[in-house]
Amino acid sequence: MSKQNPSSLRLHTRLAADIGGTFTDVAAFDEKTGRMLLGKALSTPRNMVEGISTGVAKAGTTYAEASLFLHGSTVAINTMLERTGAKTALITTEGFRDVYEIGRINRPDAYNLFFKKHVPLVERALRFEIKERMTAEGEAYIPLDEASVHAVCDKLAKLDIEAVAILLLHCYRNPEHEQRVRAIVEKRLPKAFVSASHELSQEYREFERTSTVVANAFIGPRVSRYIAGINDHIRSSGFKGSFLVVQSTGGLYESHQAQVQCVRMLESGPAAGVIGARALCHEMGLGDAVAFDMGGTTAKAGVIYKGEVLTTGAALIGGYNQALPVQIAMVDVFEVGTGGGSIALVDESGALRVGPQSSGAEPGPACYGRGGQLPTVTDANLVLGRLGADRFLGGEMKLDVKAAEKAIYEHIAKPLGVDVIHAADGILRIATTAMSYAVKAVSTERGLDAAAFSLIAYGGAGPLHASAIAREIGQQTLIVPRAPGHFCAFGMLYSDLRYDYVKTWFTRLDDAPFAEIEKIYEGMISEGKAALASSGIKPTRVTIGYAVDMRYVGQEHPVTVDLSPTVFKRRDRESIKHHFDEVHQQRYGTCAPDERAEIVSLRATVTGVMKKPPLEKIARGSKAPPAGAHRGKRSVYFAELGKAVATPTFARDELRAGNRIDGPALIEEYASTTVLLPGDKLRVDEFGNLVIEVGKRSK
Repeated sequence: MSKQNPSSLRLHTRLAADIGGTFTDVAAFDEKTGRMLLGKALSTPRNMVEGISTGVAKAGTTYAEASLFLHGSTVAINTMLERTGAKTALITTEGFRDVYEIGRINRPDAYNLFFKKHVPLVERALRFEIKERMTAEGEAYIPLDEASVHAVCDKLAKLDIEAVAILLLHCYRNPEHEQRVRAIVEKRLPKAFVSASHELSQEYREFERTSTVVANAFIGPRVSRYIAGINDHIRSSGFKGSFLVVQSTGGLYESHQAQVQCVRMLESGPAAGVIGARALCHEMGLGDAVAFDMGGTTAKAGVIYKGEVLTTGAALIGGYNQALPVQIAMVDVFEVGTGGGSIALVDESGALRVGPQSSGAEPGPACYGRGGQLPTVTDANLVLGRLGADRFLGGEMKLDVKAAEKAIYEHIAKPLGVDVIHAADGILRIATTAMSYAVKAVSTERGLDAAAFSLIAYGGAGPLHASAIAREIGQQTLIVPRAPGHFCAFGMLYSDLRYDYVKTWFTRLDDAPFAEIEKIYEGMISEGKAALASSGIKPTRVTIGYAVDMRYVGQEHPVTVDLSPTVFKRRDRESIKHHFDEVHQQRYGTCAPDERAEIVSLRATVTGVMKKPPLEKIARGSKAPPAGAHRGKRSVYFAELGKAVATPTFARDELRAGNRIDGPALIEEYASTTVLLPGDKLRVDEFGNLVIEVGKRSK
């Protein structure tokens, strides 16, 4: 277990590394000087740590200077989506091997004759039953038959199984049988990665719990080796601090925990970005915002509502139609397969499509000159003039305009019978529409008015498209933070140690025994505080969050209601019911104040709040940008004008607080370019953020 460094070591840097599908971003906060250091490198899929080390070097720091190393990665989610995980077996209660395949019979498109249901990560032949049965009250109805467990282990040993998932009926109420099965399997199969469901989720719903533990086992060997490899590398490079990994909640947990509960880091990178957006909102006095992150492979959106990040207790991984559920706490993020590296193609019907296939880091877009032949969103931006061929990554990486034009002509323009410019514009229009769905999915579909929210755009490609997305939705304010290409890594520096607990506990609200509820909460909170203490990291303070999952009597699905602990101490049933009605009204547009309600699950969050680096202010200037900020003009095509125009470009690092710029214009920086569309008005605030008043959408 990693421990915090003694002060005598005088380590003064916090390192954060975010590995994406195309780039690896590093942000480092030097506590000695108060400076933020940034580095960016191409991701190295064959050996991820190489990209991290290159980024650390580009940031001008070393592992040996760091007291904390914070990490987020797409390795877990990609292993699951690409189905490149371990050969996994499932052990379950006799009679329930097909629960995982039957699922919930979701049929979102009732009239689609080609609809395909979800495909389990474990085929039926590798799902095994054992004799045992717990009741819903946690009592042993059929004692565990250990002989049946050994018989299954005999079969698994012959099949070269790499990972084993264990799911027994109602073990969320009593994990005794699962604990014993785990002990037997670990002894019989010492090289296998073994995961038991009660260690990940203590909620009811057998299908969701099965899917969660299988996902953890499936990705476990690869993620565990990955985390261990990073740990070995950074420590051999002189790192002596604490290695923490970002969870899907945006909170941090220790690297040794990440090697066991791998599924908790599925959305670690996107979650960190939303945490960074929340920190920005607090500094700017914003209560409501949509955090929009567009990288090389995907675009993600999350919500800050009334100053807090919206979270969920479960998510569907892989799209609604064929998704597999994961029942863990996470930031409520919606993701679409549209990024800078998303490939554009004309399908068999003659329609233009963008994504979800991506060129990735290798070979990358055609314009990278690394062997890519297919047109991407980045190629379209280059052809339209939105990217400067000689200014990408601060001029470190030259882009090939002719290669981009050739790819778009051969694969898009020629098949559609249009010129290259209009083909490139079509690619961006389709990408914008697809990405606007992500923003709507986390706001409008949650009962929130997306148009009333500010849009915070980041990721290397986010500022290129954000104004068009804001217009599509009707948002009036767009904010591009400093160093948007490093923003997820930046967000990690604002994350806290966090432990989430949930226990299913059914009771009618009218009859709820508050003394028992308080005991359950006390148990979860004690467990969280013990986890904080064992980390060896001293937080500035510890906060506790309380919530309940509730529903109307007769309903199937609950909603999560955040509550103050005082409502339990006051035994205030009326206040709890009122809060529930409000949440139900917001989420579904209706509520039933006169109907009886029931509690389904109790939730507690224990957070070790860590010291945050201050946001640095920039020098003040006049309304006009300084002469040194001007970088000349470049021909850029704007669909809003129907033509290419000579567009002024500005160096963001040279801008000062108070500067104002009217669109069309381009604001260039090391890892990103912000596009001001015609009608947009920009001002630079005291922290160096670009605050844009979005122009009206052209009809």
